[in-house]
Amino acid sequence: MTTQTALPVLPDLGAVLMGERAALLENTSGGKVFINGQLAYVWAAGQDGLRRLAASQLVDTGAAQVNEVAAAFGVNTESLRRWRKSLEGTGLMGLAPVKKEPKRPSLLTEAKAAEIRAVRAGGASLRATAEATGVSTDTVRRAMAMTTTAETPTTDAAHDSLVPLEAAEQPALPAPFSRTAERAAAGLIEGASPVFAPAAHVRHAGLFLAFPALESTGLISCAKEVYGALPNGFYGLETILIDSVLRALAGESRAEGATRFDPVELGRVLGLDRAPEVKTIRRRISQLAETGKAGELIAALAKHHLSGTGPGGDDLAAILYVDGHVRAYQGTKKIGKIYSTRLKFPVPATEETWVTDAHGSPVFVVMAAPGASLAAELRDLLPELRTAVGDDRRVLVGFDRGGWSPALFKHMDASGFDVLTWRKGVTEDITDDLFKEVTHTDDHGQTRKWSVADTLVDLPLATTKTSGEVFTIRQISRVVGTTGGGTRQIHILTTDRTMSAGEVVYRMGNRWRQENQFRYARMHFDLDSHDSYTSTGDDEERMMPNPAKAKAYQKVVAARNAHAEAAAIAETNLMALKTPAEGSTELAVTVTSAMHNQAMAPLWEAETALIAAEKAHKAIPAKLRLGELNPGQQVLDTETKLIHTGIRMAAYNTAMTIAREIRTNTGYRRASQEAHALMRQIFNQTGDIDTTKPGVLTISLDPLPTKAKTAAVTQLCEHLNSTQTRYPGTELILHYKIKNNA
Repeated sequence: MTTQTALPVLPDLGAVLMGERAALLENTSGGKVFINGQLAYVWAAGQDGLRRLAASQLVDTGAAQVNEVAAAFGVNTESLRRWRKSLEGTGLMGLAPVKKEPKRPSLLTEAKAAEIRAVRAGGASLRATAEATGVSTDTVRRAMAMTTTAETPTTDAAHDSLVPLEAAEQPALPAPFSRTAERAAAGLIEGASPVFAPAAHVRHAGLFLAFPALESTGLISCAKEVYGALPNGFYGLETILIDSVLRALAGESRAEGATRFDPVELGRVLGLDRAPEVKTIRRRISQLAETGKAGELIAALAKHHLSGTGPGGDDLAAILYVDGHVRAYQGTKKIGKIYSTRLKFPVPATEETWVTDAHGSPVFVVMAAPGASLAAELRDLLPELRTAVGDDRRVLVGFDRGGWSPALFKHMDASGFDVLTWRKGVTEDITDDLFKEVTHTDDHGQTRKWSVADTLVDLPLATTKTSGEVFTIRQISRVVGTTGGGTRQIHILTTDRTMSAGEVVYRMGNRWRQENQFRYARMHFDLDSHDSYTSTGDDEERMMPNPAKAKAYQKVVAARNAHAEAAAIAETNLMALKTPAEGSTELAVTVTSAMHNQAMAPLWEAETALIAAEKAHKAIPAKLRLGELNPGQQVLDTETKLIHTGIRMAAYNTAMTIAREIRTNTGYRRASQEAHALMRQIFNQTGDIDTTKPGVLTISLDPLPTKAKTAAVTQLCEHLNSTQTRYPGTELILHYKIKNNA
């Protein structure tokens, strides 16, 4: 089941959501806070004490988290902590703004600034300059940004060399370049080319940092290879794809999300006067869907993804994980039901089979056939995986128990794929003397230890039980704890005989990265959205399992249990008849036919019921035509969905690449815990666009709330600058920097 989106009306009024319960609506006349849609706090303009009270009590009552409230009220978490502490200590009076006393004279006089610049010009570092002149490093930065009339060179070249870019005033959000002529000629051009105008305080400037990572996904190049181009129009193929990816990174993956952006503001990032709106996006995606090449796009993206190596030099094509994903449907169409492990019951849904690499990044996806098992999908997917890998090397494929099939394991082994999965069903425990300690060191240098038993087991092939043919496979066993305080053994199966036992355990546990990818994409990239509700009739000649067969079998099971109970009772009754009464001198008891029949009657009755149940079960066909079981069943259109899925895959991989760069190429201490949060904050950062340097598009981002984050983004910008990425469709090299960064 799904829940209604919280506060569906307030965001349209310009309110800022704080979690799922609270929202802040603020303008020049004051502000209001709503909790669960009800007005809770109100203040007028200038009533800062009441505003701080509302922010403090939102956290104290648990209506919203600290970071959510701080972001909505435009302060950092430390300021919010001080407000709460003042409220706790001195009450409402402690929140009243305190009038500041006159500032002391500034140390940064013209003479001091000249002294600082002279020391700095000699090659001294920031810290050395600060110590030599008796000021802080921040004062050194301000001094270096200052220019005086006497020091300003007369030539433009010298001026450009001394005055930092951020010191030159950019126009604050000027009107974009007019594209009237191109719009008038939309039917004659393949698409409008990006043209950028200098501008300050561009709302979505942080999205420019996504382009180096977006280029590495190959989305644009693969789409051009598959589709060529869209029909002539103002918004070309590149623009539609870039717009979709950027919106996804900003938190609005669906086409309807375009309504939550100012088209002029987003257009500045696209190099256009306006970004495409919902109707245009749907029409252009529909034109791509009409070609029927979405599967080719996904295959091209997979081949591009697997053609290189991972960030650590590891081969992404050597290890793949496969799993199915159920996407529930809430509409009115008659869609077949599928059991959802997340929702814990069958729901109308469609199912996809996803392939991810060793890092959990999506590589490939196909729409699963209705009612198909993961084992059947795996068998059909192998040729496409081989094409994506591009050569005949052996590839380790990990999956869960849904793909259990010894016959499939044998087929995969013969096809050049190694199996990695959990053993299914009850099996005998491995003796304790076979267990030994093994270790494995992961990509981050962390070493793990396990106690495992490495053995070989024979699995009977389901299709040849009568002949006794088996498939021999490697089994890695572990002892794990249970919720009751005991222990049990779990078993991993693999056809790879060369991989160390420690790495086998690590790679099997790594399959959870795919589950994490589903969860993250569902939260941030609308993975479960359908994007298109167009449907066609299902194949009514398709054979489906007969539900009546399963119900009849349940009756057989119940009859067998009743027969076993009746047999035990009958045996007890017969023993009682044949046993002399206590104290009797008779050596034998005569049992008449009537007595025997009476004792056996319940058993005969149960046997008759069992025979009838088995006969009824046998008479019911195992499969029926879909038209007989569920006439009029529909299947949802997959072409449009696959195109959006390819875009979301590129957006997800872009985001993961930036988060990985934050962890590996910056000195941010909390990168392992906050890389993804910082990445999303960067994408929503404001900044300036500068086009004064020929052939370069300079993006100057505003500093982040903390020095640590600003320093991390500075290092990230330096790393991204080394890629020399060109803005798609132009010859402009993207150059990134942070304002006021000496």
